[in-house]
Amino acid sequence: MAGGIPNQDFLFRIFQKVDLDKSNAISADELQQALGNGSFTAFNPETIRLMIGMFDRNKKGTINFNEFGALWKYVCDWQETFRSFDKDNSGAIDRDELKQALTTFGSGEAAIRFDDFIQCCVVIQTLTNSFQHYDTNRNGWITINYEQFLTLAISLRQ
Repeated sequence: MAGGIPNQDFLFRIFQKVDLDKSNAISADELQQALGNGSFTAFNPETIRLMIGMFDRNKKGTINFNEFGALWKYVCDWQETFRSFDKDNSGAIDRDELKQALTTFGSGEAAIRFDDFIQCCVVIQTLTNSFQHYDTNRNGWITINYEQFLTLAISLRQ
C-alpha cells in the first residue's frame, strides 16, 4: 500500500492485530512485535521509540488508531524506498547500495537493515524539522547559540 493510505477497514484490521492487549493503542512493544525486518529479526528498539515519538500526537507514549494511519503510510513509503535501494533484493542495503542511495550518509557496517534505515531517515527528518524551525529565512543557514543547539539535539530523544 505504499504511496497511499489503504481504506479504513483494512487499516483497522491491521491495527487490531497489532494491538495485542486490546487497549485501542499500540505500545512500543506491540509495534516492535508487529514490524518485521524481512530477516526474522526484531526491529531496533530505538527505531521503534523514534517512530512512536514521531506519530504520538497526544504524547501518551502509544499510537492510537488515528495516529496509526500516518505511521502505516510512513513505514510503507520507507519500505518502498528501501527496496528501491536494495538492488540485489538481499533484505539489506550494502555499502555500494547505500553509497549510491545516500552519498552523504556513512555506515560502519557492511550493510544496513530496514529498521536501521528507517531510524536514519527519522533522525534526518527530525533534525531537518528542527533546523527548519531556526531557518526562518529558508536559505539553508542558521545561527544558534549553545542552548538552542542542545534544544535541537534533545528533540531527537523526544
